[in-house]
Amino acid sequence: MKAVVNRIIPFSSVDGPGNRTAIFLQGCNIDCKYCHNPETRKLCVQCGTCVKQCLAGALSVGADGKVTFDPEKCVQCDTCIHVCPHDSSPRTCEMTPEEVYARVKKQIPFIRGISVSGGECMLWPEFLTELFRLAKQDGLGTLIDSNGMIPFEDYPELMEVSDGVMLDIKAFEAAEHEKVTGFTNEMVLHNADYLARTGKLYEVRAVIVPDLYDTEKSIREMGDFLAPYLEYGDIRIKIIAYRPMGVREQYSHFQVPDQKYLSYLADILKAKGFQNIILI
Repeated sequence: MKAVVNRIIPFSSVDGPGNRTAIFLQGCNIDCKYCHNPETRKLCVQCGTCVKQCLAGALSVGADGKVTFDPEKCVQCDTCIHVCPHDSSPRTCEMTPEEVYARVKKQIPFIRGISVSGGECMLWPEFLTELFRLAKQDGLGTLIDSNGMIPFEDYPELMEVSDGVMLDIKAFEAAEHEKVTGFTNEMVLHNADYLARTGKLYEVRAVIVPDLYDTEKSIREMGDFLAPYLEYGDIRIKIIAYRPMGVREQYSHFQVPDQKYLSYLADILKAKGFQNIILI
């Protein structure tokens, strides 16, 4: 089996505990207005628009009509991403779990585990399962970064080899979640319940975009929803300030919340019993 890999970051300190290798898979099943990696949303349709704009000659059209990427020639100017009319990237490659893990193994003396994100990595569950099995053989930790729109309980073999999930709750109310992502969040909350009860909810993440939804109300309601699950163990919550870097131009004008406001939101959660709160 293969997955489409957008990029592999050998060392990351923001995608789980300790130093980790972060793997980003291509393709997503929602459309967040504030997405910081919109080029990971869709698979390449081989339209060739990017090839004409690549001055470095890193892109070409092969005999099979597909766009070919030469990483040796790429200068990381991101022109191909900016001109893509489909929220995709030609700088991807199909890889097996074994091929990805061969890249991971080079970092083993210096990492505690791997974290897989996207796009939405749960679009590739069989790939994840095999990749995590390989990692577990070497004693590495395994984490999933997900928007929660695919039911985790449908993949027990994956859950068995996964240490946990970093779950995004984009907005708590269904209508506001739909405003942010294009979809309501019943499945996200169902997953939060399942993961908390099974000890697999490593972290809940909320991106704070005051211009887009009622962030204070959302944090209060999210806290009320999650507080009963504290009886199963500590729940780490990461409050992330919206930033315009990488965001599509039409959504790059939103207000950036300051640290004072993030601290205010953290105090709301602390009053509900949460202690492990990270502000970014």
